[in-house]
Amino acid sequence: MSSALIAFAAPAEISPGRLIPAALAGIALIVLLITYFKVHPFLSLTLGSLAVGAIAGLPMADTITSFTTGFGSTAAGVGTLIALGAMFGKLLADSGGADEIVDTIVGRSSPRSLPWAMAAVGALIGLPMFFEIGLVLLMPVIFLVARRSGLSLVRVGIPALAGLSVMHGLVPPHPGPLVAIDALKADLGITLALGVLVAIPTVAIAGPLFAKYAARWVDVPPPELFEAEPGAEDARRPSFPVTLATVLLPVALMMGKALADIFAAEGTAVRTVLDFLGTPLVALLLAVIVAMFTLGGGAAMDRKAIAKSLEQSLPPIAGILLIVAAGGGFKQTLIDTGIGGLIAGWVEDSGLSVLLLAWLVAVLIRLATGSATVATVTASGILAPLVVNLGTGEVSLLVLAIGAGSLFFSHVNDAGFWLVKEYFGLTVGQNIKTWSVMETVISVTGLVLVLLLDLVI
Repeated sequence: MSSALIAFAAPAEISPGRLIPAALAGIALIVLLITYFKVHPFLSLTLGSLAVGAIAGLPMADTITSFTTGFGSTAAGVGTLIALGAMFGKLLADSGGADEIVDTIVGRSSPRSLPWAMAAVGALIGLPMFFEIGLVLLMPVIFLVARRSGLSLVRVGIPALAGLSVMHGLVPPHPGPLVAIDALKADLGITLALGVLVAIPTVAIAGPLFAKYAARWVDVPPPELFEAEPGAEDARRPSFPVTLATVLLPVALMMGKALADIFAAEGTAVRTVLDFLGTPLVALLLAVIVAMFTLGGGAAMDRKAIAKSLEQSLPPIAGILLIVAAGGGFKQTLIDTGIGGLIAGWVEDSGLSVLLLAWLVAVLIRLATGSATVATVTASGILAPLVVNLGTGEVSLLVLAIGAGSLFFSHVNDAGFWLVKEYFGLTVGQNIKTWSVMETVISVTGLVLVLLLDLVI
């Protein structure tokens, strides 16, 4: 903690005129190293972080501290979840449980309706979960649906990602919206209702509708991750209800925690237990343990087969873990230079519409730091003094405008960018054409819908 505080004190010594060139140079270096020189993204992100610190004038010792702090916190947070999600996903694949879900989805959906079904699945899984957790849980299903249906991985995957991302940015009980609700003193119930109202058409536009075009721009086969063992398709499978219940177990635990935080008094036994069980790490750990019995046992896998499945789940994600953690390090380096505060100061007194201003502040900080959460927290703090003259509904719309802005154009300084890129097996350019543009569509669509609701409210 002390190192993080030391790193955060550094911006006072940095010339503001060097921050934007430093951020742009760091991002350009990363893209150039990866795309032209074919340097591994882990090394590129590390070098880009050092370049940002050097150009901004941040002492190199503080730059390294910022990078390692961001790397460590991302590895500790997202990294452990990716590892547990990979274990869960491999068990889901090897037991035939993923095939059972896929056969049910594909069997009951036409090729035309399949992307819509995937969007609904993504939104359902994403409602109580962090984006990264929902992604690792959905990956086996996305890959198998693409293989079994014959549709493009992008055609199937983008709708699921849209469902996850929209819920992450716009709908409580996600941490981002909850932080904004608390900072702006918005009404939780009204914000939740308006969030769902904005989220549904946003998912439809950025998911199945956008995926049609994205699949024409980028056509890639599903990666070999989460492949079941040979002969697994013909082997005994766990039933669909058991498989679905196992997949939804971490969802239910996290939803229980979110509801307890809202409705249960602090310190009560119910809240204490649900807070523990609903912690992402605990929820996924329990899901893996339960899956060993429900999925492994349901497929008649012995202890040796289950242990082999868990062991084989980790090597394929080693590169993903390093890249995602390095992305977190690069993001932290940008944050600790103070670029977010600089951008916020530029637009604070601009005289724009409050909703448009909120979206713009979140967009600029998101582009600069790569963090939707930092964008939400910073924008909420800046806009808090402006809510005095706003009605209850308008304050809730302000929360949604900030949430929409915080999702704008994910790129190389966002750990989520690298997570999607590596899982989907895309190049940087392909990921920008699909994932980054999808995030932009979500952000702009969300803003438009918020402004339209403002006319009514």
